[in-house]
Amino acid sequence: MKTCCERCKTKLCASKVSIFSNLNNEELLDIIKMTGHRNYLKGETIFLEEVEAKTLYLVNEGRIKIYKFTKDGKEQILHILSEGDFFGELNLLKTGEYSFNAEAITPTKLCTLTKEKMKELILSKPEIGIKILEVVGERLSRVETLAQSLASNDVESRIAYLLLDLKEKYGREVAEGIEINLTLTREEMSNYIGVARETISRKLKKFEEEGVIKLAGIKKIIIVDEEKLEDYI
Repeated sequence: MKTCCERCKTKLCASKVSIFSNLNNEELLDIIKMTGHRNYLKGETIFLEEVEAKTLYLVNEGRIKIYKFTKDGKEQILHILSEGDFFGELNLLKTGEYSFNAEAITPTKLCTLTKEKMKELILSKPEIGIKILEVVGERLSRVETLAQSLASNDVESRIAYLLLDLKEKYGREVAEGIEINLTLTREEMSNYIGVARETISRKLKKFEEEGVIKLAGIKKIIIVDEEKLEDYI
């Protein structure tokens, strides 16, 4: 395997990742020389829970879902990650197994760093370790917010939470409001917030009738009235 793919040579993929954002080009090139590269098809598993954790994954292109299974065997999505995100960090500094599953939900290109290489980086540049902790703290906060949302029996509140969460990461301003291009299927949306797929479709239609959102097919949602959407939470 080459130490650096053509894309990384020209685009400095590591520069997209928040934990490396303060490094200069020379330092980024040093990191890229350490990385491996893997491609995944839509729906392909990256790793499963309880597999030995020994790799940090950097998302160069595509989207990943991080999920677990509930006691009754239902999929619970914890995070949707995209370009510039990373995952697999929690077990890098200790012996252990991944505590979640990871799957590509679009064609995906990942860069990888081994546990040994990541330790070298953190020892040489402690600020990288601090940034990892900041991101981990933010993700834990998001999971806590998700747990609070799931604890609510208010279906509209859960769906509003999901839309605002997706808006934060993937929304872009358009003339009508904030447009979200979905890579999640309705089934995956239901697995994210614990609501039946049919219920999601029905409630989204209700939101549209109330002028809160506009549905543009099944892959695009425009938030027309963000303030009213927030009122549901």
